[in-house]
Amino acid sequence: MAEVSEFRWPVRVYYEDTDSGGVVYYANYLKFMERARTERLRALGFEQDRLREEYGILFTVHSVQADFLRPALFNDALEVTAEVVRRRRASLTFSQQVLREGDDGTALCRGQVQIACVDAGSFRPCAIPEPVMRKLSDVG
Repeated sequence: MAEVSEFRWPVRVYYEDTDSGGVVYYANYLKFMERARTERLRALGFEQDRLREEYGILFTVHSVQADFLRPALFNDALEVTAEVVRRRRASLTFSQQVLREGDDGTALCRGQVQIACVDAGSFRPCAIPEPVMRKLSDVG
């Protein structure tokens, strides 16, 4: 088994991410988490469009649980984690955090996101392809 390393993806808060008070709008934390999950899969060698082309699958969000702890503000430098904490035949559960960079990694938001593997044509649940599952098993 390969060494487990924490995956982090940098995000800068742009004006468009904030409300009129300069605070990140809550739904944008979910966008930040989505980007980190996508980049996590990319780092493992799996592009979303190629998963569809080669295996006929898509990953779709099934459920989200999020705790909003502190506000992120305009121009903050953030890091978003994305760790697979549960693998099942047709789903993955990610544990994620949005952290403020340079502030001792203060957690601003924590969440668990379950994604389902679905057939790209029917959108019905299907098994995660073995090469994908194997690579995910190698990292933790």
